[in-house]
Amino acid sequence: MARKVYHPPNPESRPVAHEFMIASAFPPPKRVLVIRLQNHGDVLLTTPIFTVLKQNFPGVEVDALVFAETLPMLVANPELTCVWPLPRGRQAGRGLRRVVAFIKLMLGIRRRRYDWVLHLNDQWSGAVAAAISGASVRFGYEVAKREYWLWRKIFPQRIAPTFAGHMVEKNLDVLKALGLSVDPRNAPCTMAFSRQDAALVRQKLDAAGVVGKYVLIHPTSRWFFKCWEDERFAEVISALANAGWQVVLTAAPDQREMDLVDGLLRRVNHPKVISLAGQLSLPALAATIAGSTLFIGVDSVPMHMAAALGVPIVALFGPTHVHIWRPWSDRAEVIHAADYGPLIAPNDVDTSTPERYLANIPVQPVLEAVWRQLDRFGDQMGGINVAA
Repeated sequence: MARKVYHPPNPESRPVAHEFMIASAFPPPKRVLVIRLQNHGDVLLTTPIFTVLKQNFPGVEVDALVFAETLPMLVANPELTCVWPLPRGRQAGRGLRRVVAFIKLMLGIRRRRYDWVLHLNDQWSGAVAAAISGASVRFGYEVAKREYWLWRKIFPQRIAPTFAGHMVEKNLDVLKALGLSVDPRNAPCTMAFSRQDAALVRQKLDAAGVVGKYVLIHPTSRWFFKCWEDERFAEVISALANAGWQVVLTAAPDQREMDLVDGLLRRVNHPKVISLAGQLSLPALAATIAGSTLFIGVDSVPMHMAAALGVPIVALFGPTHVHIWRPWSDRAEVIHAADYGPLIAPNDVDTSTPERYLANIPVQPVLEAVWRQLDRFGDQMGGINVAA
């Protein structure tokens, strides 16, 4: 049985902009390309589309085109036949080398002979891939900045994107518009990892003396305005350690994030608290999260990974559209800074600011949520055993 996921009270009441019923007008697709050229979290929240396509069309091959740096989010996904990585920035190289690499990628897409292409962004590189694919069904979003005859020519099927619900629901609205049967309640995200990743994590945990259950805390985000106050996170970590819980701290291999974790370690200085900050790839981080009893963190990619892995969550949110970006899970408690005082509007945030916007959140409600989650799920290990 599929794991239940978070959904609003009446998911069927959310309107879809247009209803094309393409599924009944064309033969069932044999190959579908889903294009998602955005960040890591956006790619992960696209994975329910793969599941629903497989549910509606048994035997269909589903591929994805993503930016090369987001490839780890999909590389072990069992529902995908092929993942095409599109380099950008320095990864793409310069001049002729860049052009040749792009042409090779497009020719590879052409050779796959897709029946459907679903472009879930507004980048022209994705539009080029859709046009070159030769697919009979080419879907794209109808957005103001793409009011060009060429965009309409490439994408005969278009809907206006909606932000009325969760990002997963926005993605699934595409399939609804194409006439597919969609139940958001049975469309979890998927974050997979290899046995090698699991074995590596087990070795690191053994070396650190972590045996049995542990709570994983990922206190960082690449955008520091989403981070909580260090002294308050330290209080939560100390409370868990003093209650006998092993605590594993993680962070990306970014110097600012690793410095933040080092500062927490100095504040806490407890033998039950260890750090794997900067030591894990994204799939290895997924394996570490999967083995935990509880995930505690801020609005970040690892939070979405925990939701996809079925791990209970306590998530702290600041100036973010919570209804769009909250964990896609029924095992999550969300604590929003706006419930405890004035908060800057999400659209007014300068994402490069060093200022943190979670200062409204006191320690007590976070600890209360942590104890509630441990009372509910403390007898369970994480979603997946990380034994080698």
